[in-house]
Amino acid sequence: MQTTRIWRHFDIWLLAAVAVLTIAGIAMIRSAIAGNEYLAETVQAVPRQTIYAGIGLAVVLIASAIDYRFWSSLSRPIYIFIVAFLALIPIAGFAGFGSARWFNVGVATVQPSELAKILMILVLADYLDRHKDEITQYKIVIRSLLLIGLPAFLVFIQPDLSTAIVLGVIWLALIWAVGVPLRRLAVLIGIALIVVLIVTPFLVHYFQVGYPQEENFLFIRHYQIKRLVTYLFPESGVQYGETYNINQARISIGSGGWFGKGYGHGTQVQLRFLKVRHTDFIFSVLSEEFGFLGALLFMLLLMFVLVRCLRGARMARDTYGALICYGVAILLLFQGAFNIGMNLNLFPVSGLPLPFLSYGGSSLLANLLGIGLVESVILRHKQIEL
Repeated sequence: MQTTRIWRHFDIWLLAAVAVLTIAGIAMIRSAIAGNEYLAETVQAVPRQTIYAGIGLAVVLIASAIDYRFWSSLSRPIYIFIVAFLALIPIAGFAGFGSARWFNVGVATVQPSELAKILMILVLADYLDRHKDEITQYKIVIRSLLLIGLPAFLVFIQPDLSTAIVLGVIWLALIWAVGVPLRRLAVLIGIALIVVLIVTPFLVHYFQVGYPQEENFLFIRHYQIKRLVTYLFPESGVQYGETYNINQARISIGSGGWFGKGYGHGTQVQLRFLKVRHTDFIFSVLSEEFGFLGALLFMLLLMFVLVRCLRGARMARDTYGALICYGVAILLLFQGAFNIGMNLNLFPVSGLPLPFLSYGGSSLLANLLGIGLVESVILRHKQIEL
């Protein structure tokens, strides 16, 4: 009887919206790789993403069935697991695209940093919930920063700067949500700006010298510097071909017009002018084939998912549950906004996937796990009547 009463609060609209986005993602991946099925890295893309989607649905239901407060008692083991998992990457990680970010488990490759995003939401939410009455103290804020700082550093040295930034954004959003005074946030932001002001002259010098030499700056890799410099000074990357991908993405988006060229009929996509089109630039594929209205519909559907997650935060019985929902919403919002902005050349190029649409099993499963956690909070937003 109690179980039946719990499940009547299940947010079917949230699950339906996520299911539509996931199915749309599989369809767009199929169109993006059309004609490239002979390549080893794409031959199994659609079947694998479909399998991950099926597994992800089971993950949503399982995570929903488990009381989210159970994870609070496992906060320390979860944190140790995250750190150990990420620390193993330099030793046993599988390298691809210049970075060691994956484990090869035989039937699939696993990207621990994607799982770390969701698990760190649980860990950080638990810590902030336990210390919410002391949140005005600097020591609590600093400790929370150190808590997420270690996993972020381990991700950063893979190297994966964009995911490290995502972890930082999650931390900033959660400490703000729990009630850290704005003046303390202003101090932290001020320190960050000072660091940027110190680093910027070195980047400008790097730009002036040019970048034929393969040099790194501190812990920042050469290709990461090139991406930032190319974004700030587009003309600097023309002779080296650094602006090719983003120019093709913009052409793809613009050529879609209002209604698009039709599914599977995008010339930039099908003629392979657009690169990494089933991952980083899949939004450009969507825009070329379905136009402005299709892209707008996708963004509205993603916004609907965010609104339902924030609804879960508002309904939550406790701070821990609210922070979980806020964290998942911020994760989806930041990655979605950054990926779309990158396709429009509003942000530097990065490897952040577009939630539910980009190819990647680890990313899809992590996002669906986050949705399952939100559903768990919604299911238990009321005291169960005995």
